[in-house]
Amino acid sequence: MLKYGFAIGLLVSLLLAAGTAQAGVKAYQVTGPVLEVTDSTIVVQKGTDRWEIGRDASTKVTGDLKAGAKVTVEYRMTATSVDVKAEGAAKKSKAK
Repeated sequence: MLKYGFAIGLLVSLLLAAGTAQAGVKAYQVTGPVLEVTDSTIVVQKGTDRWEIGRDASTKVTGDLKAGAKVTVEYRMTATSVDVKAEGAAKKSKAK
């Protein structure tokens, strides 16, 4: 029984730490009419630009989200991968 209590405590701690880390990431927003809505994206028109923003089951939506509705979407930028280039390639490009 003690093992389960420890595992649950560890899981709760990890979830709280993940939430705190996300809270430190700067939030941005975009406002405009919705062009498209799917289970995984919301497409918003911002001036002449088309903004495609990912979403999932945890995305909080208030109101009737559908094409044509004017919305304000709050989002955060999170890296999904980082590719570090070799130092030699950077020096060669500066020399040219």
